[in-house]
Order: sequence, then C-alpha cells, then structure tokens
Amino acid sequence: MTVLIDTPMWIAHGTLWAHLVSDDSIEELRRFADAQGLPPRAFDLDHYDVPVERYDELVAAGAEPVPTRELVRRLAASGLRVTPRQRRARKA
Repeated sequence: MTVLIDTPMWIAHGTLWAHLVSDDSIEELRRFADAQGLPPRAFDLDHYDVPVERYDELVAAGAEPVPTRELVRRLAASGLRVTPRQRRARKA
C-alpha cells in the first residue's frame, strides 16, 4: 500500500499539475490527502490533481515519486484506475 505521485507536467490554470494516487485503496488516498489538507474538489474519481507548489511537501509526507507510466501501471494493476470511458459515464 503506497501513495504515489507523478512528475508535475500537466498544464492547466497557469500552473503545472501532478497526480496523486494509491495503489491500495481510495480510502488510503483520501486519508493521505485529508492529512495533507488537499481540498475535496481536487479529487477526480481515482486520483487527486495537485499543483507543482505542493509536490515537495507531499513527497516529504510520504508520497512516492514515480514516472507517469509507472503511476498508471500501478493504478491499473490495483484495479482502481477509472478509464476515460468510465470517467465520462460517471461525470455525466
């Protein structure tokens, strides 16, 4: 059970963003995010979007930095990954 974070490289709203996930459970992810003061609105079905300004702080708190491909591979292997099709259906 690990909380993972990828490299901030997704551009939106004038900053770079990273993804924060758990390879164990959504509950673990939510507990970690709550403990770090991430807002609930940052949660997107299977991950939290986090701005580059929070990256070092989240790593220091225990999030394991991994490349994006590794993050996606481990999220999918855990069975927690929401596919783009599922994402569209759940948000509709």
